[in-house]
Amino acid sequence: MKKIKLGAIITMAGVIAMIIFFSVNSSSEEPPAYQDNSLRSVPNEAFGFNEKLEYKIGYKFLTAGTGYFWILPKPVVEDDNRQCYDIRFRVQSLESLRWIYRVDDNYRTIMDVAGIFPWEFEQHVREGNYKKDAKAYFDQENNFAYSNNKKYKVKPYVHDIVSAFFYVRTFDLGSMKKGNIFYLQNFFEDTTYNLGVKILGKETIEVPAGKFRCIVIQPLVVEGGLFKSEGNIYIWLTDDDRKIPVKVATKILIGYVGAELVRYSGTRGPIDAKIE
Repeated sequence: MKKIKLGAIITMAGVIAMIIFFSVNSSSEEPPAYQDNSLRSVPNEAFGFNEKLEYKIGYKFLTAGTGYFWILPKPVVEDDNRQCYDIRFRVQSLESLRWIYRVDDNYRTIMDVAGIFPWEFEQHVREGNYKKDAKAYFDQENNFAYSNNKKYKVKPYVHDIVSAFFYVRTFDLGSMKKGNIFYLQNFFEDTTYNLGVKILGKETIEVPAGKFRCIVIQPLVVEGGLFKSEGNIYIWLTDDDRKIPVKVATKILIGYVGAELVRYSGTRGPIDAKIE
């Protein structure tokens, strides 16, 4: 039997959860660049304050870590008195396994409630002896991003890896045809990355949180992107107005490693895709 390197599984788990965010902003059209500096308004019935999605992460029957997305209960107020979601994303190795390999990755996005675009993003990665911290600030009126004490020109309403996931949940993914490929642009550190997403179809799957009807998508990772994979990546989103990520799976040398939804709370409305 092949030996499983626990550290590789947990590290890949962090990547998997992040791929959820980075993979599904599937609009092929650029948002309008408003010449009068007014900001867009995006209808949103998918999520709201105090939504929390919790996951287990591992390989087959081995649970190596946990993760969650959480929109804090109270808004943050940005410049010009704009209300914002304070969104947190965290991946941790299980406490019982931290003596082997410790993971504690934290992400935060301050995202505009009305326009579903980011004002601030920060990342704090702790994986074994590896550490990484990054921050970005977005000037959405003038299309600039500030990172590493530098200023970068970006396209209108460019996303970070967290806000992109929430933005796509406002889309009508269920009406997209099987085989369609769409594209996104996300800013990270000093570069805007392109990534395609392919609609694979629909499937019913069962995870610890229940049984759900899902839309299945596949990120098409390109050379020069933030994440690369030796195999295919698959993501299952609930086929309803909420578009909750139920499962993520990706190929590694020893098989497939993935994240599965364990529980959820504070959703904006019922999860109609849940069967039982």
